[in-house]
Amino acid sequence: MTKDAERVSVEIQNHIAHVTLTRADKMNAVDDRMLHALIAAAKEVGASDARAVVLSGAGKSFCAGLDVMSFASMMQMQDTSWITERTEGTSNDFQAVAMLWRGLDIPVIAAIYGATYGAGLQIALGADIRIAAPDCSLAIMEMKWGLVPDMGGMAILPTLLRSDVLRMLTYTAAPITAEQAAAWGLVTEVNADPRARALALAEEIAGRGPNAIRAAKRLIAYAESGASEAEVLLRESNEQAGLIGKPEQMEVITANMQKRAPMFD
Repeated sequence: MTKDAERVSVEIQNHIAHVTLTRADKMNAVDDRMLHALIAAAKEVGASDARAVVLSGAGKSFCAGLDVMSFASMMQMQDTSWITERTEGTSNDFQAVAMLWRGLDIPVIAAIYGATYGAGLQIALGADIRIAAPDCSLAIMEMKWGLVPDMGGMAILPTLLRSDVLRMLTYTAAPITAEQAAAWGLVTEVNADPRARALALAEEIAGRGPNAIRAAKRLIAYAESGASEAEVLLRESNEQAGLIGKPEQMEVITANMQKRAPMFD
């Protein structure tokens, strides 16, 4: 369990990390404690034997955004060096709540529902896959407060949305439905029970070769990074060379031939 389970809980079962925002009475709004609990949770999962992550929120909403009152004093500070300081690799603490999930070497699946605004949306953007409930309402909310998305959104959103759609959602801060988000590519799919669907996907992924899944995530990220065709093809070959004929892959072949689930160490 994370050190601040009143904000974020982590439970690892059958190689699946269940990470839950637990501030349901405040619609899981992000305050300073939750910010640092999310960072700690990502690091805890990264150091575990988990092969997939299900990221969700307690209560009726995934995360309604920043707890504005919690950060009001910071917004009034003349010294803004805390924003530009890099505390987690290339990120500050606020950006890390999305980018650390994105940087994990295992797949992360977010189950989102209810209000998923601002910080909440950007946390979900850190996931590889986003499953949204039909009642989910999503918004790039920062412009409502005279701000720009600054929690990793602009590192990820341009890879998902057309430029005109991204600009409209950013400029207006207007909420959109789950169906519209799926049509624009902001969420992966809409499902009546996003938690159950996310868990089913996580179980399927956890049953695949762990090294192959990690290699696939690395390869996809590299292919999306702007590398040249030649560089991607070489990386493809290098990743495959690290898998083919190795014990894990041979176990997958044997399990398929014997019509059983593979067994990994």
